[in-house]
Amino acid sequence: MIAVARLATAIGLAGLVPFIFGALAIILWPVAEALCVKLFYIYSAGVLAFMAGVYWPIALQLEQRCFPLSPIWTLVISQLFFLTAGLALLLPLTAQTVVYPLAYLILYIVDVRWMRLYWPGWYRRLRMVLTLVACLCQILAAVWLLAAPTVSA
Repeated sequence: MIAVARLATAIGLAGLVPFIFGALAIILWPVAEALCVKLFYIYSAGVLAFMAGVYWPIALQLEQRCFPLSPIWTLVISQLFFLTAGLALLLPLTAQTVVYPLAYLILYIVDVRWMRLYWPGWYRRLRMVLTLVACLCQILAAVWLLAAPTVSA
């Protein structure tokens, strides 16, 4: 039987593949840049929404307890990230290049600041790596798109 930590690590690392290939495709495949940009940010929104959804089961388990966040705040935070993920897709491309890396960074800060009691140490380390790579891919794509904008915003 595979351990949860190993499986979560494998799935998490596999989840970086679309970020890495997406950023590289934006740069190296100019004929399909518009499509690659759309897919890159749709994937970014999907992962951000998925990560925000993780807070729901925590809130549901908290019930009457209020440490370190109340269930209400946990649900509100979840919804803020979910709405950010979806609504940012409606923004101009230049705004998306800023919103997604910031949202991923803020989500990580929430995890290590207020949710750390709920996550085992291996998960916090994994999240740091996943967030770092996802943000670097976001920044790489943003720099490329803003330096040589060929995609309509």
